[in-house]
Amino acid sequence: MTNFTSSEKNRFQNSLTVSNNQIASVVSDTFGKSSMNIVGKLLEDPTDTDFEIEPLIRGSMKDKISDLKLATDGFITPEQAGKLSVIKQHYENLKARKADLEKLILSLAEPYTEEINLILTVPSFKNIFSAIAVVSEIGVNMDVFPTAKHLCSGLTPTNNESAGKKKSVRISRAGVYIKPLLVQCATAVVQSDKHPEIRNRYLRLKKRRGHKRAIIAIARNVVNSNLPHFEEKRTI
Repeated sequence: MTNFTSSEKNRFQNSLTVSNNQIASVVSDTFGKSSMNIVGKLLEDPTDTDFEIEPLIRGSMKDKISDLKLATDGFITPEQAGKLSVIKQHYENLKARKADLEKLILSLAEPYTEEINLILTVPSFKNIFSAIAVVSEIGVNMDVFPTAKHLCSGLTPTNNESAGKKKSVRISRAGVYIKPLLVQCATAVVQSDKHPEIRNRYLRLKKRRGHKRAIIAIARNVVNSNLPHFEEKRTI
């Protein structure tokens, strides 16, 4: 659903650009409330570009009224207006359906609230849906993993050596759902200043091994360093 909404946002922005509407060059988010109010007003009557913008915007956007007037002084054809209306409706519908799915996921995750809150204490885990994804992939019973190394085996290079010659050391294809999630979380934490020890470790590894190997190592380290903490809590 997130991918679908991103596609519609790109399609919407492209239609505005084709119509010489440069609102994106003034605002940070074309899909913010003020921006969408302006676009909605334009779609009501594409030929009317001389409407009052001030009642449609809020907050710090009021300092950009003159820039917004210039940015919206384009020409939206009836065909483009129709296309924009369809895209806008589809985008809003996708957002509503995504919200419905999130409610369903949260209701299913309620029995695991304690475990999810514990995962959220791990560096880089801020989104509750990331924590839910971990629980859904590995469960809450850590007895099935003798050690932390067993749990993060999908993030470990293969040991392919024969007659003293090392061959492929590529990461296995296991964990097709949880591995990208851990890599995404690792990427977030190395870009943050809140955990300099992790960031510094990443930078050291990156110099020697490159970004891809370094980020895999950080993702593995996040699992290795936190599983004993989970076991002590007797939860996940």
